[in-house]
Amino acid sequence: MDTKKIKISETTEEMTISPVSKTDEGSYKCKFGEQDGVESKERELRVEANPPKATVRTYSSTIPVGRSLTLTCSVEGSSGWKYYWYRQTTDSEALIMKDGAPNLNKAISVSEGGLYRCRGGRGDPIFFTQYSDAKTIDKIVSNRAVVTLQPNWPQIYSGETITLSCEIQEGGDTDWEYEWRTSSSNKPLKQAAYRIVRASVSDSGDYSCQGRQRSDLYSSTEWSNAITLTVSSRRPKAKLSADKTAIPVGGSVTLTCSVQESSGWKYYWYRKEKDSEPLTTQDDDPNSNKISVSQEGLYWCRGARGDSVYYTEYSDSIHIGKNVANKAVVTLQPNWPQIYSGETITLRCEIQGGEDTEWEYEWRTTNSYRPPKQNEFRISSVYTYHNGDYECKGRQRSGQQSSTEWSSAFKLTVSYKPRSVLTVSPVWLSPGASVTLSCKVEGSSAGWRFYWYKAVPKLSDNSYTYELLPGSNDGTAEGSYILHGPTHTGGYMCRAGRGDPVFYTDDSEPKFIWSGDRRSSASVTVSPNRTQHFSSESVSLSCEGNSTEWRVKRFTEGGYLTHCSPYWGSMTGSKCNINNIQFSAVYWCESGSGEFSNAVNITGQYGSLILVSPVHPVTEGDSVTLGCKSRTGPLRSNVDFYQNDKLIQNETRGEMTIHAVSKSDEGFYKCKYSEYPGTESLQSWMAVKFAVSSPTSSSLPVWLIIGLVTVILLIILLLLLCCYRKSKDPCCGRPIQSQSTNQGSTTDQREDQENGRTVLHGDAYVYESIKGSEDTENGGPAGESSESTYSSIELKNVHKKGKHVDPAESSVYSNVKIGSTTEESNVTYAQVYHQNKGKAKDNKELSTPAEIQDTVYSEVKAGTTLGP
Repeated sequence: MDTKKIKISETTEEMTISPVSKTDEGSYKCKFGEQDGVESKERELRVEANPPKATVRTYSSTIPVGRSLTLTCSVEGSSGWKYYWYRQTTDSEALIMKDGAPNLNKAISVSEGGLYRCRGGRGDPIFFTQYSDAKTIDKIVSNRAVVTLQPNWPQIYSGETITLSCEIQEGGDTDWEYEWRTSSSNKPLKQAAYRIVRASVSDSGDYSCQGRQRSDLYSSTEWSNAITLTVSSRRPKAKLSADKTAIPVGGSVTLTCSVQESSGWKYYWYRKEKDSEPLTTQDDDPNSNKISVSQEGLYWCRGARGDSVYYTEYSDSIHIGKNVANKAVVTLQPNWPQIYSGETITLRCEIQGGEDTEWEYEWRTTNSYRPPKQNEFRISSVYTYHNGDYECKGRQRSGQQSSTEWSSAFKLTVSYKPRSVLTVSPVWLSPGASVTLSCKVEGSSAGWRFYWYKAVPKLSDNSYTYELLPGSNDGTAEGSYILHGPTHTGGYMCRAGRGDPVFYTDDSEPKFIWSGDRRSSASVTVSPNRTQHFSSESVSLSCEGNSTEWRVKRFTEGGYLTHCSPYWGSMTGSKCNINNIQFSAVYWCESGSGEFSNAVNITGQYGSLILVSPVHPVTEGDSVTLGCKSRTGPLRSNVDFYQNDKLIQNETRGEMTIHAVSKSDEGFYKCKYSEYPGTESLQSWMAVKFAVSSPTSSSLPVWLIIGLVTVILLIILLLLLCCYRKSKDPCCGRPIQSQSTNQGSTTDQREDQENGRTVLHGDAYVYESIKGSEDTENGGPAGESSESTYSSIELKNVHKKGKHVDPAESSVYSNVKIGSTTEESNVTYAQVYHQNKGKAKDNKELSTPAEIQDTVYSEVKAGTTLGP
């Protein structure tokens, strides 16, 4: 910009432009001296077209009670100003004076309400800025504003009339103007009370108010706390309930009417028709929501409130009936204490007492199941969702308003299907032993019949099928079943059933019994043939019998049943090869034709010592050798053998022999090696079975036979002595009639086998044969040269009087043989006749000897002689 040329003044250093205008804008400089005088730098002069505007700032627009407020005036973008303050309270405005002079401070403190503004001024003459915008400052008085609602109900419904009031509390009487603010779309009038007629949803919101003094419009109260108004769009509906739905005999029913989430209601009651006149009662209380009624019928209610009465919708109706004296009872068939899922049951409603009446039935339950309106209903397959309380009542067909009371609740509890539990005793069988199967149902219940099954091997899928045991087609009432001996290895299962149709429990787990006796149809052999094996040893089990297909089964101590498989063995043909025996288990064979073999108990030993004992039962009388073996081989010295934890023998050759095994040798055996203290084998059971006897052999001990022979000899000697004393009696001289025994059969004769003796029961005789053990060391079985004790006694049977019986038809025959010898037999014969002691005939004469005689014939053979 070109420097503006102005007139040079020689007498002053200043130049004044008054008044300055827009045209005076430009760059200015000054020069001292002419031509080459000293010049100043140029300064730019800019002139704004309009004066600047002042601004009033404050941190609040209200002056708290008893406090003051600071106002600040400023002019942006310039400096050098003094500030002039103005306050307007009415239509006039006054300059704020301080000590009689204008208040020229930038910030002032005010304690009165009003309309405040300021402006700046500077220079001489004073140049003023524009006035600031006015700032309204209210002075808060100590009075307090409160909003109230009339009527003060927590819930307002569309269509109701309400009044919001602004109350100024505390302080003296003052003439107030009122101001409202709200979050609703409604703009209340500046009045103390705001009445809303037919309130709507749009009136919902927060309402607060304040009061302003009419004498000083810049003095006001604080804004009140907000009150929240909620207007519901729906008309409420009354709810009617009854403590009973039928009037008891001689009693009443209490009805209750209510409107939820609100208050202030009066209630109106109706019977029969909703548009009828409201029902009144003798005890009617308009402020109560309850009434008592004793008349049957259909009832409604509704609520009302407010000066211009506002009604709710009518409640749903309730039918109140009248009870009769009859009593309803719920019964269950079958009435078992526990019902299981899947059973068939019938619930029945029985009406007791009163006269016979035709009834309709109604049920109610605590579950989701809704029984039909019948006196009984059958649930063919009950489940757990049927659990709950069942009640019923009867309604007279002749009058639908009359019914019984609800019955007492019958609680139905349905449990999950139970399982049968089978136990067997004994598990290991003695020869000829019987087995008892016992079956129980899990939990407590009744009415069961039990079904018994035998397991049949099914080799195709390594499972079992089950066949009913004899007498089990219709089940047994008792929970036990006896398998009469002899029994063999086999598996068994049971289940229980009850009801019509029959409901069955889940099958029991199969249980097994084991016998060590070998069978021709199926048997198992073990190689090496001993019970205990080192865990590192290989063992094979071979199946033999009347089949071409076999599998080997194992039952472990832990209760696991498995077949010979790669998991623990390998089946090749009829043989199962086991690489190592890890623990004790029972093994047996099962054939494709359904046979079970004998069972063996095999034990795996991780220790260094095992007992060598037979894997199969030992026959009584046989010889058996028990050994003790270490992992390095048989032991040759200082081995102790124990039976049932009792030391029975110390052997230096590492084994012990029992030459003639008896039942007393049965038990648990183990061995200890004294050179390795604390080293002992596991225990193994050695079973002893009876020897199979021929019909003429006896299992009686020799001492018992000798005792019997001694008794018989004493009887014979007594008879001989008797004959000697009566030598003059004809019976003593009677010839021997027969040394043979009549063994002819009779029509009612029967034969029993008892402990090696044959007993024939008939009209005429008893035959008994007892044979002792033969001397096998002196020639084997007794032959013609063997000695024996032999006794034959013949006695006539004693019959009723007057009947003749042939002496040969009645006898007692006894044959006793003991250990034979090689010496010749010595025989003593004796015959004895006894006179019959029957009654005499009419002529008092005795019968002839041939008719009354009893004969005793005795033949005794001893090892040497019987004496002189």
